[in-house]
Order: sequence, then structure tokens, then C-alpha cells
Amino acid sequence: MLTDLSDCQRDTGMPSKQPSRFLPGSRILFLVCCLAAIGIGPHAVAQNEAVPPLADSDRVDFASEVLPIFEAKCYSCHGPAKQESNYRLDIKQRALEGGDFGNPPIVSGNSKESDLWIYVSGEDPDLIMPPSGSGPPLTLSQVETLKRWIDQGAEWPEHLSGHGKEGITTDHWAFQPLRKEGPPQVDDWPSDVFPIDNPVDLFVAERLQKNSISPSPVADRTSLIRRLYLDLHGLQPGPDEVREFNETSSSKAYEQLVAKLLDHPHYGERWARHWLDVVRFGESTGYEVNRDRANAYHYRDYVIEALNQDKPYRDFVREQLAGDILGVDEATGFLVGGPNDIVKSPDINLTLMQRQDELADYVHTTSASFLALTVACARCHNHKFDAILQKDYYALQAVFSGVQHGERLLKNKIPEAVRVETETKNKQLASALAKLEEWRSSTGKPTAESARLLEMVNAKLNSDPFPPSQARFVRFSIKRTSSAEPCLDELEIFSPDHDKNIALASLGCISTSSGNYANNPKHQLKHINDGVYGNNNSWICDKTEGGWVQIELPQETLIHRVDWGRDRNEVYRDRLTTDYEIAISLDGENWQAVSSSASRKPFLINGKEPEDAFLARLSGKTADTARAEYQQVVQLRKRIAELKASTPTGYVGQFGAAQEIRRLHRGDPLAPREVVVPDTLSVMGSLGLDEKTPEPERRLKLADWMVDASNPLTARVIVNRVWHYHFGAGLVATPSDFGVNGARPTHPELLDWLAWQFMENGWSLKWLHRQILNSSTYRQTSIPRSQPTKVDADCRLLWRFPPRRLEAEAIRDCVLQLSGKLNPKAGGPGFLLFEIDRENVHHYFPLKEFTDEHFRRMIYMTKIRQEQDEVFGVFDCPDGGQTIPQRNRSTTALQALNLLNSKFMLQQAGYLAERLRNEGGATPEVQVKLAFELAYSREPTNAELQDSVELIKLHGLDAFCRALLNSNEFLFLS
Repeated sequence: MLTDLSDCQRDTGMPSKQPSRFLPGSRILFLVCCLAAIGIGPHAVAQNEAVPPLADSDRVDFASEVLPIFEAKCYSCHGPAKQESNYRLDIKQRALEGGDFGNPPIVSGNSKESDLWIYVSGEDPDLIMPPSGSGPPLTLSQVETLKRWIDQGAEWPEHLSGHGKEGITTDHWAFQPLRKEGPPQVDDWPSDVFPIDNPVDLFVAERLQKNSISPSPVADRTSLIRRLYLDLHGLQPGPDEVREFNETSSSKAYEQLVAKLLDHPHYGERWARHWLDVVRFGESTGYEVNRDRANAYHYRDYVIEALNQDKPYRDFVREQLAGDILGVDEATGFLVGGPNDIVKSPDINLTLMQRQDELADYVHTTSASFLALTVACARCHNHKFDAILQKDYYALQAVFSGVQHGERLLKNKIPEAVRVETETKNKQLASALAKLEEWRSSTGKPTAESARLLEMVNAKLNSDPFPPSQARFVRFSIKRTSSAEPCLDELEIFSPDHDKNIALASLGCISTSSGNYANNPKHQLKHINDGVYGNNNSWICDKTEGGWVQIELPQETLIHRVDWGRDRNEVYRDRLTTDYEIAISLDGENWQAVSSSASRKPFLINGKEPEDAFLARLSGKTADTARAEYQQVVQLRKRIAELKASTPTGYVGQFGAAQEIRRLHRGDPLAPREVVVPDTLSVMGSLGLDEKTPEPERRLKLADWMVDASNPLTARVIVNRVWHYHFGAGLVATPSDFGVNGARPTHPELLDWLAWQFMENGWSLKWLHRQILNSSTYRQTSIPRSQPTKVDADCRLLWRFPPRRLEAEAIRDCVLQLSGKLNPKAGGPGFLLFEIDRENVHHYFPLKEFTDEHFRRMIYMTKIRQEQDEVFGVFDCPDGGQTIPQRNRSTTALQALNLLNSKFMLQQAGYLAERLRNEGGATPEVQVKLAFELAYSREPTNAELQDSVELIKLHGLDAFCRALLNSNEFLFLS
């Protein structure tokens, strides 16, 4: 059993192998404990003992020489009965691996790198082995024996290896198998008040009875229908639905209502928000640049659809970890739904730490969401409280080592016609490229004739000479650039009569172009011939290729050279024109080419020439055929790009080859230790993989293990989450921490029964909802009573339905529903409640005006990290920066002020008033009655009616509507 770790084990690992290994204090305490029975220092070795010389050829026998030392000096603290710091020397595997820490204390063939020998030898003067009073020290002979044994290879016969693969264990409740026991028997129960309608009620009744607490009666029908609608849909029931439910006499009316609401699309929209909280889903990068992710919404839509379809939770889990393999690409948005730092740096420390933070996010979100375990706490050392080793953390990192943030084509959403055409075009492209490669190979390297070509283009200055020609117009046409739209800082024209630029605007020359870069004072057409060099006085075209700029001379002139550059000051080298043509004309309509990039050596990209450069080395019909084939390649690539653009792309992660993962000493990426293979938690078994296992198989194996029937955590965790969202608190009050520091279940037998039955019923979430919602436990009134409150003030034993304020999303949706402005549009890109200034760092400014698009359900709001909706963000709305298994429930002045005075709420109060006039008429009494039916699902009392009418007469209908939207009854689920 893994017990609580000692202070030294909590804070440190095995000593580092760095030169600074010999440090005093807590860093060496672990081995002090480990070898308390072996210690020896300069003063601790038995004196005056002759050390018999040993020949190099002598082999140390483990059984007769080493094992007796371990048994006599070590087993008292590190043997079968006791394992200080979870290290033991009676089992070969644990002795060689170093116990919990994984820092091998015995390095085969190298005693000087073996912590075992270093500390028993007394090389570290600050460490005494054993501490004073811990027993007799090792003799010099024994120390020499251990040294020789290690240097000779530390041979340890298998028949003396102990128990082989002895694993870590724990008796903590969450790791134990599910108890498959039926519900208890309950006698003498007031069934007229609290009917025992299903097994859930038996478990709850038993606990209430043991604590001498009486249950609450079943709530009235109006309260129940409103509770169900708000709980399952996050919306109010309409007056017609309330009326129909109250008037039906069927005993099955409630069960039928539950089934009806679960089958409605609003169920997925409401409950998807709960899951998105748990998995920290957001639609921007976070950190300082916080750029939005325009196509991350596909994962949100996947969750909504999965819930509405009642996708088995088993499949739901597997797809989120390995959807790319299972044909549900959008599901892997789970892995990359969190923040990531996109500002990279050449600093190796920052780069490695950024990657570690990404991997930590994958591990934490997966373990917390599905297993309710804080595995991330083992990043720097073994978990201080739970049976989770540091190597377990890095084994899970190895599972996700090929996962990267980024976009990916959603192959499962490609139309069949597009898929077929894409496959055909790709085959044609491969064939054409093969032909071109044959021609390229036949040309060999550039010939000596190419030495006569002009140098390849550069960013500073390029001169294009040509035979003297008469011209009035000179045009520079751009066919290709090194990157983005082309930039020219000056276009100069020279006459053979004198070496002066005759293209200056100051000489009467006029510049025109095919299009100019918009709204940037540094890059304007007038700068192309103003005589000023540099990026700050340059021209940029409005497109990457196909653009041109030209100079009209005052009169027809003899010219022989054109000079141009990207930046004569040599600061910028991007946006360089690499493929161009210079043409002249006398009338501006009939053009003659006088120079081009073909007269230059090919522009090299990373030292390589463009793929079509070899065409210039061909001649005759071969050249014509090859050029035609190359044009076919260009067209095929264009069409493939068009097909790709028509295929949805989602921010759902990219998957490459698995990276090597090593355990990091103290979590420091600059202190790697041994290689760790992909695996799961040691206390719960193994995936049976090795470091050569392909990346997709790693995630799929983990996904299968997650939902294996022998895994007791996955079903328990989701059952508890569903219970939590129905009652406001789970059977385990810490829904993402089932560990030692988490809460114990209030009804452990009920939790296990529901988890077991959940799996038996196909992992159906809707089955689970029905079990809970159809119980008398859920249907109790929410009215408080003094006697039970004294015993169970938090209602953890469920003697009434615990009321609670609605979440931000449900409040906003209900406001829009009440005003009649709720837009039912579902799915697709979300709506933004911000204006975005998309610089390198994105800046967000709250909207002040709202249209129909902004009146969709809040689940469809684009979730920007670090930014909140001005009105509803203060209602404890998470921003996606971290996993949120349960929301806070604060009460602040800002909440009241926003609901009462914000522009959005004033606008909605006006819309509600307009609706009441249109549907209820001009009489205040009728308007009030309709308002109460819409907002509270009931009629007003006489006092409420009188007060409301008086308010309308004094301050107007809009003021009454504002009061209604701010009332507790409207804002609470009870």
C-alpha cells in the first residue's frame, strides 16, 4: 500500500547526476533514509581493518557476498516488512529503478555514477551513512564488495529477484473495484410523503433514516416542470406546456415529460456547456497574444450532437482521445481545447518549458476529466498524497507526445464527390511530378552557360540592362515573390546618355499600378519614384502575383537599364520579387519585353533552386512538352487547393511521430533522466506498450483502457458529474478529485450502484438522467425546514431539493426567451460579443450594439479567453483558462448592477414590454398576468398583481419588466 510520503520524499527525488550533486540538506535526505542501515563516512568505517586485496579477475557472487549485506544492513528499513520512502532492496526491479523516484541508484558497470556506492563510500562528506545510532556501519571490505559488484555489471540472478514485477498498490476507495450490490432495504418509511419510486430513493432513504432526518414531500407540478426545463434545457417552460402538464391526469405524465425534454435538441445545448467547463474549452490561444481560433467551434458542435444522440459515454471518451483514428476528427478538439503559448523563442529554456506546459495540459485535462485524479501534481515528484508516481506522469506524456496544437482537415465531413475528385487529382499530380523528375534528372546541374546569367535577385539592388530602346512607358510586372505581396522601395530608369535616374516624379514622371496596399502611409504608390530609399518610403502591391507598377516618362526617351530593389537600406528582405518581367511601350498599349528574371540565375530558397528552374536548361520539343507538363502540375495543385479549401478545417490538433519522453528531475526540462515508455498509472495496471509503439496506437490504447470494465474510475466520475449538475453538488463534492485530498462520497453504495448500472445499460447518459430525474429524491420540494437544517445544513443527505441560482448562460438565454428575441439558430461559427483589433496581440472591445445574431443561445458565443461578456461574465463564468469542474456561486454588487442597468438588459426589458403589449393588450392587469406566466410559470397573487399594476402606472411597463428580470424567482432553479 502506498502510504503518505515523508517530508523528504515529498520534496525531493534521488540526487542529481550533475556536478553539483553533493549538496547538503533535504536534497540528500532520501538516500539517508534508503541506506540508513548501510551508512559510512570518513569516520564511520571500522578502523584498523585490513582490506584483503582482490584480483581483477575475481567475480563478486551476488548470492554469497552482496545479498547478505542487503539482508543484514538494509532489510530492516527496505525489505518485505517495511519500505522507507517506498524503496526496497529485496526486489530486484525496485532496487534497480530507485523506488518511487525512478533515478537508478545502481548504474551497471559504473560505481562512480551509482548513488548506492557514492553514499556508502563516504565520498560526500556532508552525508553520514547511517546516521549516528542507526546501527553498525559497513566495513571497508563490504564497501569494496559493493563497488566491485557494480563495476562488474551488478549481476543479479533472476531466481533471487524477489517478487518480479511488484507493483504499487493503494486501499483508497476510488481505486477499488465497483461493488455490485443491490439497493438496501428500508422499513417504516413515510411512502405517502416520499414514495420509493426507484433504487436511487432506497439509497437516499437509508441515509436519511440513519440520521433521523425526514424527507420533504414531492413538489407541485408547476415547480417540477419549471425545474425540469431549467435543469435540462436552461430555458423556461411556456405557459401552454405548463398548462398541459398540470391538466393531464396520467400517472406517467412526469416520466413522459422527462423523456420529451431529453429528446429535444435544447438538452445537448444546455449540457454541453457543463462538459466544456470541465475540459477548459476556449476559442482563443490565451497568453499575451490571445488570438482567436475561428474554427474551434467544431468540437463544441460535436459535444452537443453527441449528447443529443445519446452517444454511449464509452464511445464519447474514446473519440475525444483518438477521434482521428475512429473517423470522428472533430472530437480531438478535446486535446487542444486549452490555451497555448504561440510566442516562440530561440531560448532553449523557454522552448522546452512551453512544450512541457502543453504536454502537462493534455495530461491534466485527460486525467482530471475522465479519472478525477490530479496526475499533474506528479510532474516534479511523486504525488504527495495519491498512488501516482512521477514516472506515471511522464508515461502519460509519452502517450500524448505526438500531439500538437493546430488545425486539421475534418475528413469525416468531406463530401463524397470532393473526396473522389481529390484522390483522382492527387494520383494525376503524382504521375506528372514523376515525369518532371525524369526531365530534371536528364538536365543535370546548371551548365557553364549559366555563368553568363545575371546574379539572382537580392533585396538591396538589382540592375536589368538591355539594348538601348526608345520608350515612353516602362512596366515592372510581378509573377512570383518570396513571401506575401511584393514591395519595391524605388523603380529607377536610366538613359545611356547620362547615368542619372530619369524616372523621378520631380522630373514630371507619372506612376500607376494594378493596385496598391491599402491604408498604410509607409507603402504608397507615390514612393515608387520619389527618390527616397528604404522600407518606410516604398510601394507594396495589393496582390502576391499578377500585379504591376509602371512609370510614364514626360516624353519618348532612349533608355538602356532599370534598377530596382526591395530595401536599399538592407533592413528588410521579405516580400522580394523573384519572378518578374520588364516591358517598354511607346503608346502604353503595345508592349515589348526587354528583361526578366529568366536572365538571372534561379532564385534559391534555402539553397535550392525553384522546381521549374530546370526548364530553362531544356530545348526544342522536349522543352515545350516539359513546360506543358509543368503547367498541368500548376493547374492540378490549384484544383487540389480549391478542393481542400472546400473541406472544413477545425482546430482539433495535429498528430506527428511520437517524441522521446524522459522523466525530468524536479520537472526541469534541462535535467532529463531515463526514457519513459507510454503507459497509464502503475497502480491501475499497464497498457503494455513500448517506446516504438506508433503515436495513434498510444492514444487508442489509453482510450480503450479508460473505458475498460475493470477501470473503476471512469464510470464513477461521470455518474458523479451528472449528479452534481442535477443537485448542485456531487455524491463526491470534489468532482475532479477522487484522490486522498478530495471528498469522500456521501453515498458510496449509491455511487457504485449507479456506475455499475450505467455501464450495464450501454453507458447511456440519458439512462442515467432518467434514473435520477424520475426519483422522489429529485422531485422533493426545495422548501427549507429547521430540524434537518440543524443536522445537514448543506443538504448533502438530500432531504430536500437544493435550490441554486442559474448559471450565466441560462440567465442570458432565459432573458432572451422572455423578451421574445431568442434566436434558435444552432451550430456553426459562434457569435462574437467583441470587436477585435487583430494586431500581433489581439485586443477585444465589448460590443455596445446587439443584433439578432447576438441573440443566439450563449453556448454559441465565441469563448475568448481572458475576456468576459460585460453583463454575464460577472456571474462566475469561466474563461476556459483551466478546467472548471464546478463553478463558484458568488453574490456581488456588480451582478445586480449589470442586470439592472446594463444596455443589454435595458434593451431586453424594452423588448419584453413590447411583447406584453402585443400579446397581453393595453390593460396592466393582463400584462402582469402574462408576465408572471412567462417568467415564473404561475399566476401572480393578489398582492403581487396589485403592486405590479401600481408600479406600471407610476413608472411604466419597462420599469416593471426590469424588476421582473432582476427577481430571485426568475434567476433561481428551485
